[in-house]
Amino acid sequence: MAAVIDFPTRHCGWCGRRLPGGGTGDARVGRPRRYCTQSCRQRAYERRAAVQRGGLPEDAVVLSGAELADLQDRLFQLRCAAEDMVTAAGEGAAPAELCRLAEHVVKVAGDLERLR
Repeated sequence: MAAVIDFPTRHCGWCGRRLPGGGTGDARVGRPRRYCTQSCRQRAYERRAAVQRGGLPEDAVVLSGAELADLQDRLFQLRCAAEDMVTAAGEGAAPAELCRLAEHVVKVAGDLERLR
């Protein structure tokens, strides 16, 4: 009987999307994939080069003003969704309503994982 190896799910180092493969039984040859597309690989390279030119630490995260505003908007959406759940629970909402609100929190949080 062959051993089945379960590899952990991996995500793109640039956009955060789930990388293809990495599931149970996938054979791996060479280095693990870090980016989902050549475009993401290029954007990551450009960011690393800009960080080196700017003298920032290697693990620095650089966001444009638009990216920061988008991140703040998505954080606000997550907080509002969580507050809606707390309010509904405090008002004795039905389990189906709480489940719907929880699903919305999960969706907003999933959208938040995408940083770029």
